[in-house]
Amino acid sequence: MRSDRYLTKPEQYETVQTHGRSFADGPVLMKSVQNGLQSSRYGFSVGRRVGKAVTRNRVKRRLREVMRRKTLAPGWDIVFVARASAAESGFATIQRSIDNLLARAGLLAADDVGTAHDAVDLG
Repeated sequence: MRSDRYLTKPEQYETVQTHGRSFADGPVLMKSVQNGLQSSRYGFSVGRRVGKAVTRNRVKRRLREVMRRKTLAPGWDIVFVARASAAESGFATIQRSIDNLLARAGLLAADDVGTAHDAVDLG
């Protein structure tokens, strides 16, 4: 089910934004906070400064695809915030950035740590 993997309510985003630890790498900023659940959830924030709707949607699709391939350690709520430079960044750059952020925060599951650099260029 979709709702068990994603942050869906504004209150969930607010909790992560106010209480979470921040990590930044290139075009992506990440905030994370423990949620006390058996699974991790994540969400994306792509503001208007990234670009117009078409550009923001492309960035969100890239972020979702990178996260679809990841196995996260349980018990975390994570928000990825796209910076303006994400509009010009390719898929591989965004993937590398998220890999670095998750590794630095220790949020990758043990079986996903070795696959941190399996980059595929999707444009």
